[in-house]
Amino acid sequence: MTEANEQEQKRPLTLRSGGTLGLRRPIETGQVRQSFSHGRSKQVTVEVRKKRVIAPGTAPEPSRTEATPTVARAQPAPAAPETAEPAGRRLGAAPRTLTAEETATRVRALQDARKADEETRKRDALLEQDRRREEEERAAEDAQRRVEEELRQRTEAEEAKKRGEEETKKRADEEEARRREDESRREVAERAGKAAAAKVAALAAAGKVAVPAEEEDETPAAARPGRRPEARRPTTPVRRDEHRRRTGKLTVTRALDEDAGERMRSLASVRRARERERMRMHQEEPLKIVRDVTIPETITIQELANRMAERSADVIKALMRMGVMATINQVIDADTAELVVSEFGHRAHRVAESDVEIGLRGEADEEELLVARAPVVTIMGHVDHGKTSLLDALRETDVAAGEAGGITQHIGAYTVTLKGGKQITFIDTPGHQAFTAMRARGANVTDIVVLVVAADDGIMEQTVEAIRHAKAAEAPIIVAINKIDRADAKPERVRQELLQHELVVEELGGEVLDVEVSALKKTNLDRLEEAILLQSELLDLKANPNRPAEGVVLEAKVERGRGPVATVLIQRGTLHIGDIFVSGSEWGRVRALIDERGESQREAGPSTPIEVLGLNGIPLAGDDFVVIESESRAREVTDFRQRRRRDAAAVAGARGTLEQMFSQITSGVAKELPVVVKSDVQGSLEAIVGSLEKLSTDEVAMRVLHSAVGGINESDVILAKATNAVIIGFNVRANPQARDLAQRDGVEIRYYSIIYDVIDDMRNGLSGMLSPTLRERFLGNAAIREVFNITRVGKVAGCMVTDGVVRRGAKVRLLRDNVVIHEGALKTLKRFKDEVREVREGYECGMAFENYENIQVGDVIECFEVEEVARAL
Repeated sequence: MTEANEQEQKRPLTLRSGGTLGLRRPIETGQVRQSFSHGRSKQVTVEVRKKRVIAPGTAPEPSRTEATPTVARAQPAPAAPETAEPAGRRLGAAPRTLTAEETATRVRALQDARKADEETRKRDALLEQDRRREEEERAAEDAQRRVEEELRQRTEAEEAKKRGEEETKKRADEEEARRREDESRREVAERAGKAAAAKVAALAAAGKVAVPAEEEDETPAAARPGRRPEARRPTTPVRRDEHRRRTGKLTVTRALDEDAGERMRSLASVRRARERERMRMHQEEPLKIVRDVTIPETITIQELANRMAERSADVIKALMRMGVMATINQVIDADTAELVVSEFGHRAHRVAESDVEIGLRGEADEEELLVARAPVVTIMGHVDHGKTSLLDALRETDVAAGEAGGITQHIGAYTVTLKGGKQITFIDTPGHQAFTAMRARGANVTDIVVLVVAADDGIMEQTVEAIRHAKAAEAPIIVAINKIDRADAKPERVRQELLQHELVVEELGGEVLDVEVSALKKTNLDRLEEAILLQSELLDLKANPNRPAEGVVLEAKVERGRGPVATVLIQRGTLHIGDIFVSGSEWGRVRALIDERGESQREAGPSTPIEVLGLNGIPLAGDDFVVIESESRAREVTDFRQRRRRDAAAVAGARGTLEQMFSQITSGVAKELPVVVKSDVQGSLEAIVGSLEKLSTDEVAMRVLHSAVGGINESDVILAKATNAVIIGFNVRANPQARDLAQRDGVEIRYYSIIYDVIDDMRNGLSGMLSPTLRERFLGNAAIREVFNITRVGKVAGCMVTDGVVRRGAKVRLLRDNVVIHEGALKTLKRFKDEVREVREGYECGMAFENYENIQVGDVIECFEVEEVARAL
């Protein structure tokens, strides 16, 4: 409680100034007489209580203590310490003159100050200009915004005005319709009243009806006083449609109202009927509900109707209009079902068996979840260029291998840990067969390609093939010039030869990195590793380890006691023991993970090669490897892929020979003929390639995928299979491995010893790709001698063949005065009463046209055939 409240409680009770202490009447009473019905009344005492209202200014206010203002004393400021003057000044010594150096220094200081002031003024002027420019731009934006706001408000006002006018017009139309309806009802009532009055007047004139002055008020006998109520007899209910006998006195009203005894329709029923009729006339058409209809590859008509929520009969009618006669349980294809759904106005969504693969690989990773991963490097090159020696030298640089006492290479990929702690994953691909096989299946797992070239041999044929495959995979190339320790090494020649294949090294102003190394002497291996790491930093290789694993199969085999084993390169995510995965057309559960040293691992992260045990079958090299959530999903995906692979194998087996490919080209399936050419000498190879390229035209083209000197090997067969190409061997043969692979994959190999045979066969293949020309061949003429009109047949021309022969099924023209008036086909060709295939010159016959009857005597019928002539280059 505050001090002011305590003082108020202690204050004695007093009167206000000018007031007197006395009793007042707080309540005023009075009496009021209250009247009720039937003449009754009652006196009531009324009290009037006055409410005491205290104005805000009349209540006594507690005394306020005024705070005495306090004034703070101003403290004197401390005296500034007096600076001690030099002793010389206190003694009154003369001022010293400035030296030349001090004068120059002060002049420079003044100039610097002026320059600083000038720069400050310039800066302030620039800032002022920028501020003014910003204000002008802001003012322009504000003006533009105001104009747009005014335009929007004006548009909204116009739209509101238009809506108001439409609503007013609608209301006026409704009022007019209601007024017309009331007028029509009033007119009907007036006409009915006039007709009734006329009828009454007619009956009164005839003396059949007496019109009383006023109708007697009949009182029921039971209600009359002094009468004893009679017991009511049970009355038999009379049906509505039966005629009732008239009872009681006949009056004018009853005479006019002949149906008074029957049950009449109530007014409420009439109102309800009118309301329903009005609602029916004013209601709008019901809105069509558009549904999303899922359409599989095949579906029955009943199921399609259920999915569209339509009647099956309507669907069958729609199919009949489309020319398809079907029953409710008949199966139709997806294209027909989509047309039906579109006709009914719904949205069709096609689904197929391949939809089981949708979402198999998951969504793309977000940028903040990605972390750096090790690069995946493939070493390629010609045979005997030191590729294997370079791999062995790189293995010895592995710190972990040195600590463990060496590497036991179990699989075709391994990881090297450098001294700085960074890692590089190498893929061991002898030659480029595995690389091409993975490319044929669409799996490019290599980040960087190290091209090994011997400094003494230079660019060789397999080196060129390796360059071509690396470019096709769009992988950056690092050139490792090996064997620089030899006396006949010429690294500059290698760099010059690389220019012919569009590889420009950095020394010549290009972007391709090159390193001179020696695998035998282990020279510059650290520079090669640095180049690989630099290229990987430029590529910015990242992956998300915290997700289900995805990768690619490098190789697969069957081992005794272990079953199917697959070497997998993890591309993103982390693989754990127990994960369910799908690899190609096989699936399984991870039972064990073995690294390149033969040690068991619990998990494998991105860019890690690992051996996986637990497959149900052997996948192919290059197949994808994806971890999924359930075993049932894995079975669905693998079943679909196995069916697809069987169908593809059946199609590949049917492809077969070069002649069948020519028939496919002739039917218009292909417009480009890919070939792989191998020859014994370079001169013949250049002549064959040049001649084949000259065969190409604007409509068809000859595409030489690969041309080289030497025998046909497995890489050529794999390349031809991946591109559906034909292998041409000129004075060379395929080795047994390539021959077996070509026979298994259905790749055609053609052997030639004469260059003209090669050119002729390829010209025939390209000729089959050209669309044929149409040529017309004349058969004969026939003159119309008589025209017969036969019932249910139409007009038939009686003709005489004047030239050549007329055949049934051939094309005909109708000539009148040597002018073609119709061209079509014959509907019938008869001699006497028999249908004949042809009629020769000098014989009579009867002919009728298909869908044409405007024939006259004297017309000439010309018969001809259209032939397709193959085009040649």
